Amino acid sequence: MDAACDLRRRTVASPLGPIEVSACERGLHSIRLLGGETPSASPTEAPAAPEPPGSPAATAEPLAQCEAWLHAYFQRPEALQELPVPALHHPIFLRDSFTRQVLCKLLKAVSFGEVVSYQQLAALAGSPRAARAVGGAMRSNPVPILVPCHRVICSSGALGNYSGAGGPGMKEWLLNHEGRWRGQRRPGQGAPVQPEPGAGSQGAPAAPSPPAEPVSSRGEGRG
Repeated sequence: MDAACDLRRRTVASPLGPIEVSACERGLHSIRLLGGETPSASPTEAPAAPEPPGSPAATAEPLAQCEAWLHAYFQRPEALQELPVPALHHPIFLRDSFTRQVLCKLLKAVSFGEVVSYQQLAALAGSPRAARAVGGAMRSNPVPILVPCHRVICSSGALGNYSGAGGPGMKEWLLNHEGRWRGQRRPGQGAPVQPEPGAGSQGAPAAPSPPAEPVSSRGEGRG
């Protein structure tokens, strides 16, 4: 699919280092964190602010939208609800599959500052026993941060793995960043994340509540 598309790329500065975004006129193809290392500073001391979005006239519209979205994510999360989510045109999002279903459900149902377990996300996607397959879907995510695979954790409350650049440390940084803006702590740092009723930075419903009884994380996939 990439070969048939006129891909345009832009590197955006961020607190996590450079992020390469690629898109065609029909939608976003990839988001790649090029730094590969978790920033040493906490989210309250971000080492670098992302550069302002480029001119929409100079690039594909989905690319410009993604730049604006990333800028808001790092600097003004409260503005995310006012911004359009770029269309997605990576092959994963163009064919019917469990991976596509899980990634789209994650994008729509789990908002900024919220978390969901692999098992809960499997249930949301209609396959409650497919927690391990959810982990595989997270590893296949071509647009991390926008499709927030970092918000998927183990049923035990452990963060779990992160296949994106920076590994689990990056996942922890992203959750801390979101928790700071929501006035929360990340799971494992005392009070659990409790989404506000009906809250959601993208107009999505709140993430499902944790199970009433502890659920074993055995068999859960790793994102």
